[in-house]
Amino acid sequence: MSQRNPGGLVSGTAINVTTFGASGIFTLSQVQQFISAGRWPQNFFTVIETITGSGTWVCPTGVTTVDYLVVAGGGGGNWAPPSGSGGGAGAGGYRQGTGFPVTASVAYTVSVGAGGGGGSVVPGPVTTYATSGSSSVFGNAPNAVTSAGGGSGSSSGNPAIVAAAGGSGGGGAGNTSGSGPTAGGAGNTPTVSPSQGNNGGSGGGQSGCGSSIAVGGGGGGANAVGGSYPGTICSSGLPGGAGIANTITGSSVTYAGGGGGGGFGNCCAGPRSGGSGGAGGGGAGGGNSAAGTAGTAALGGGGGGGGGAPSPTVYGAGGAGGSGIVIIKYQQPTTNVVFDFNASTIWKCPTGVNLIDYLVLAGGGGGGGGSASPVIRGAGGGGAGGFRIGSSFSVTSGSSYIVTVGGGGAGGSFNTADPASTGTSGSNSSFVISPGASPTIIQSAGGGVGASAGNPLGQISASAGGSGGGGGIGPSTRTGGTGNTPTVSPSQGSNGGTGNGCTAAGGGGSNAVGGNAPAGSGGNGTASSITGTSVTYAGGGGGGSYGPGSPAAFSGGTGGGGAGGFHSTAPSPAGTVAGGGTAGLGGGGGGGAFAGPSTPAYGSGASGGAGIVIFKAVG
Repeated sequence: MSQRNPGGLVSGTAINVTTFGASGIFTLSQVQQFISAGRWPQNFFTVIETITGSGTWVCPTGVTTVDYLVVAGGGGGNWAPPSGSGGGAGAGGYRQGTGFPVTASVAYTVSVGAGGGGGSVVPGPVTTYATSGSSSVFGNAPNAVTSAGGGSGSSSGNPAIVAAAGGSGGGGAGNTSGSGPTAGGAGNTPTVSPSQGNNGGSGGGQSGCGSSIAVGGGGGGANAVGGSYPGTICSSGLPGGAGIANTITGSSVTYAGGGGGGGFGNCCAGPRSGGSGGAGGGGAGGGNSAAGTAGTAALGGGGGGGGGAPSPTVYGAGGAGGSGIVIIKYQQPTTNVVFDFNASTIWKCPTGVNLIDYLVLAGGGGGGGGSASPVIRGAGGGGAGGFRIGSSFSVTSGSSYIVTVGGGGAGGSFNTADPASTGTSGSNSSFVISPGASPTIIQSAGGGVGASAGNPLGQISASAGGSGGGGGIGPSTRTGGTGNTPTVSPSQGSNGGTGNGCTAAGGGGSNAVGGNAPAGSGGNGTASSITGTSVTYAGGGGGGSYGPGSPAAFSGGTGGGGAGGFHSTAPSPAGTVAGGGTAGLGGGGGGGAFAGPSTPAYGSGASGGAGIVIFKAVG
């Protein structure tokens, strides 16, 4: 009887395995081993994006649905007057779902809600009342998923402030008058199904045992109502409602806990403490004379209520609410895998991705503001955001990378020398490639703001940046801002152009300096095909101009630079307003024109365009 061949690798051909392909001859056992190690070719990646800033998310090709978690900002806990206590704040609304339909190449709105401010009093008194948190949003109307900000806590001060409704409601304030409980705010407001949160608890208090107590109600949490005053003399501040645990990131994290209520009094076992914050980032309430604790950022926790004191000059401040978060998870095909980031995000590197090409583009600078009689001057165009690219950069599957996307700078106001109104540079974009005490960061600098033609007090010079802002017309402001600041190699941008006594200059672009007077166009940007299509980024903004000496507006540089403003008095007053830099291209904003008193719109500088960060998986 013959024996059967047991099988196995019978060829001497070398084997090669990556996530993108495999060559050679394999046994079934070897295939299973590679799959277990995450190294066998798959037809998709699982992508997780934790979005921490507001902007847009562009759906990649081949993606049809996403799972989502949308948590709003928690409310602020309120302040405690003497012999009172503040209510804890409600958690931000919590909504989750699977299979949300999306369409390739469509930009979806992402808005991450800020936490509400805590209430406080500066003796005098100057009173700041607590505010509710802001909503978080994912998607486009009419199908957008919106979670409502958490409600602020109540205060029993003068005047008394009721607890606010919200994603989860704020807690009621405590008082020693014995007049009955102070109601908490309603949760799940506006109403959605499943519910996004719970009601806040009621506060209260009473006199007795030779002293008095006042205890604030806990703010509602995503999974439970806030604690309410039980009517007993030995009570302390009430706990915030618990949040909900979620594993969308691959780890269990609890979100949207309510803030604890404040405490006051010295009965029974001693001073009354504040209530504990609810699991999921809720801040603890303050005890006697103590401030409430802030809710945890990126968890949407409510702030704790302030603790009271017998002194008429001591006020326990409420804690601020924690910011919200938006997280999406989806399956992306492994062919031409490109990750576009239009908002600041924590990107979890998918299993199997080990090398990326990258493009990091900062926000463009704003154009300067022009001026009018008696000193008629135009303003420089904004510099483009810094532009940096790299290839075959090593990343680690399963690790999280912090991606920051810079916004465009503001344009300068017409006819002002107020430094607060002369425009701003763009913001930096970056990604952290090695977190820790001394992180390694790839960063592109925001574009410099163009020179402003302030009047009557003087002018503001152009700023340095990724690319420099364009120079102005005033004797001291003609020089453009320096590009490639700070210095990196290869260069991230170019200098702004130089103005003269008649014409403002263009902002620098990543591939060319800004136009010098009398031709003040923005410097051109650089083309990249990282997305699979050639796109030009980082053009400078055009300088502001005045006719009939200038025949038309100075154009922005290719790559999203905004055109400069233009004003002509002959044969009749006419012109164009400055154009903004293009969002996602990091273009500089156009400079304001030599505007007249009757045509101020032509004199305002335009805002720079927001930047972008792009990764392409290559191995």
